[in-house]
Amino acid sequence: MLIHSLRMKLRGELEAAPEERRFGSGWLSGIAALATAIASLILVVCLRFPLLFTMPELAALRDHVLFRPGLHLLLLLAYGLALLNLVLRRNKTLGFCALGVTMLAGLLGGSRAQALPGETGGIFFGLDFFLVNVVFTGFLFVPLEHLFPRRQGQPLFRNEWREDLFYYLVSSMLVQVLTFLSLAPSHLIVEHTQWTAFRAAVGSQPWPLQLIEIMFLTDLVQYWLHRAFHRVPALWRFHAVHHSAQSMDWLAGARMHFIEIICLRGVTAIPMFTLGYDASALQAYILIVYFYSSFIHANLGWSFDRIGPYLVTPRFHHWHHGIDKEAIDVNFAIHFPLLDRLFGTYHQPKGQWPSGYGIAGHPVPHGYWKQFLYPFRRGEGATGD
Repeated sequence: MLIHSLRMKLRGELEAAPEERRFGSGWLSGIAALATAIASLILVVCLRFPLLFTMPELAALRDHVLFRPGLHLLLLLAYGLALLNLVLRRNKTLGFCALGVTMLAGLLGGSRAQALPGETGGIFFGLDFFLVNVVFTGFLFVPLEHLFPRRQGQPLFRNEWREDLFYYLVSSMLVQVLTFLSLAPSHLIVEHTQWTAFRAAVGSQPWPLQLIEIMFLTDLVQYWLHRAFHRVPALWRFHAVHHSAQSMDWLAGARMHFIEIICLRGVTAIPMFTLGYDASALQAYILIVYFYSSFIHANLGWSFDRIGPYLVTPRFHHWHHGIDKEAIDVNFAIHFPLLDRLFGTYHQPKGQWPSGYGIAGHPVPHGYWKQFLYPFRRGEGATGD
């Protein structure tokens, strides 16, 4: 009961009414304190269990000479912001929660935390990858959505934010498993093909040309797979989870069923990793698509009229998520609207946005686990969104 009561109080503070979030009320310092405290705790856990909760690719960051001093400053900042919240705000929930998390991080060793002896490697969970994901995309898109919103007044902690953040957490934590399963088809093709000369020719092309080719080929493949996810009832049950989001922002793109992630990444990875493209071009594309997924879902009101005919924009993709009848089964491309023009699924009325988002009737239940099981329920065979 105590934990449930604390959760409700914390949620109430995070989702406070606009008049309770005004500058000087202590709300902003409380949010910053809690976020900083949680980030500090995650980093301390990564220091204590580096083989279990960190990606090998991010080890250089953890071992950097400035990592521990930076973590120490982060803990001090969390402590200071929590005290500021306690001074300014009548409701002390955020401040006390931030202090509690900061103290826990300190008890685990703080910036001096050392790895526990006897830890073994092998399977890992990308807790550090989750933090990097949220920090980089959040710092980029949260200010932009606040300054240039499509939907005025949509708060940072809008309806369903907890579900979408949990999707972010799960996909980041399971990055090793998802990567292994997603790349398995490509590895199988490479092992059983002898395209040495062809791959050498592809990899010797100018770098910008390789990047454009990767973007086009992956978009072409995902266009038809994406379209199949809308038209084949068995596939739609999985994709409906993604379309169940009733608000659009930088977090909404993370809402995707585990099975769909494997299918989508597995198929789109085939042209990327089997044709011989240079590793630097592949890395550049992965970085682009990483940010682009958040960008096209973001709550940004910019029209992007000049680039809209050539590249997918938020307004273009928002129509794909629209709840209006005219938004059903349109705009499947992720990079190039040309594909929708070629195959008759382009829809972007000038200057207009969809009236809302989601699926008519909102059949998909709330909550990660209910949504995970939703595709396996009987009688959920409708297609389209």
